[in-house]
Amino acid sequence: MAVRIRLRRIGGRNDPVFRIVVADARSPRDGRFIETLGTYDPKKAENNCVLNLERARYWLSKGAQPTETVRSILKRAERAVAASN
Repeated sequence: MAVRIRLRRIGGRNDPVFRIVVADARSPRDGRFIETLGTYDPKKAENNCVLNLERARYWLSKGAQPTETVRSILKRAERAVAASN
């Protein structure tokens, strides 16, 4: 089973908000998923992402492939954690 870490849209019209989820690559964008890792709000200027990095690292270690957008969100979250320590 190919597992992807991707965005799942939950916001309304003209108000995009996304959940970062782990899902089978064959399921539709807003379809079934395995686990929710966090949220992403592109309209916010700062602190627009809430993410459980520990679980994201776990899924990456198991071979889950992030989409390009999720990969950039993960990099930003990693840098924010590194800067706060």
